[in-house]
Amino acid sequence: MSSNSSPPAAVQLCYENVNGSCVKASYSLAPRVILYAVFGLGAVLAVFGNLLVMISIFHFRQLHSPTNFLITSLACADFLVGVTVMPFSMVRSIESCWYFGRSFCTFHTCCDVAFCYSSLFHLSFISIDRYIAVTDPLVYPTKVTVSVSALCISISWILPLVYSGAVFYTGAYDDGLEELSRAVNCIGGCQVVVNQNWVLIDFLAFFIPTFIMIILYGNIFLVARQQAKKIENTGSKTESSSDSYKSRVAKRERKAAKTLGITVIAFMISWLPYSIDSLVDAFMGFITPAYIYEICVWCAYYNSAMNPLIYALFYPWFRKAIKVIVSGKVFKDNSATMNLFSEQT
Repeated sequence: MSSNSSPPAAVQLCYENVNGSCVKASYSLAPRVILYAVFGLGAVLAVFGNLLVMISIFHFRQLHSPTNFLITSLACADFLVGVTVMPFSMVRSIESCWYFGRSFCTFHTCCDVAFCYSSLFHLSFISIDRYIAVTDPLVYPTKVTVSVSALCISISWILPLVYSGAVFYTGAYDDGLEELSRAVNCIGGCQVVVNQNWVLIDFLAFFIPTFIMIILYGNIFLVARQQAKKIENTGSKTESSSDSYKSRVAKRERKAAKTLGITVIAFMISWLPYSIDSLVDAFMGFITPAYIYEICVWCAYYNSAMNPLIYALFYPWFRKAIKVIVSGKVFKDNSATMNLFSEQT
């Protein structure tokens, strides 16, 4: 008896003729091209945008300050995300296969987590820096020095690297989930299944610094508002030179705090969906659909490309530095000492 039903489509594998290969479930041609363009653009922006930030602050002496050194180190973390994480995650997300080996999968995951927490630590220290600068701008230079900034940078790198290495290279992350981990990590797969204990620790490690930053920036903007009102009320009166200087310093610090506050908000918006999804997923039996997970992951990755765009939008000195670098004037002998500020406030 004949049948009108069509034969089932052949199952595609990540590695044909290899026992234990993962099933390949990649997109059709048009969506793949679009996704490669979108994800690739994020990686390019993360690499070259943050590279411009690092070159600008390192090259121009006028930008050598404790705050800017923290910003440079933050840009380095985002730059490394664009180099070591995003390109390989792009292939995994679109092709649904991991072609780079099991050892590099562990290294990739370790870098992913370490650079995320490094960014969070940097932003936390920047928040403290801005709080001191706005609330006590005249004492700030004696409290926050280059050596203090170097200590903060060291902590922001050492702790995340040690933490991620200890968790992922010892295999502690999947204790109690070994069977599930083996099932999802077929040949050609690179999926990390993290148990509830470590997911909860990760969430608290994200939430607590974020909560502290919200409190600090809330206080910063309250103080900034009070300072602005005070300056406005005394604007018509004759100011002494010390009062005038204090007003200019306070204005400058408020501008910097505003821009860096936007950077913190962008970080929270980018990473919050992934953090919540990871927490819910671990306690609900890993039920998140693959496409939801990928959206959350790439929202987080794209944060590494956003910071240079924020600086370009709100920092005139960064726009001027980009013009000098791109035009080649950066190679002139006196370029390092040039003035990047249109006005000294």
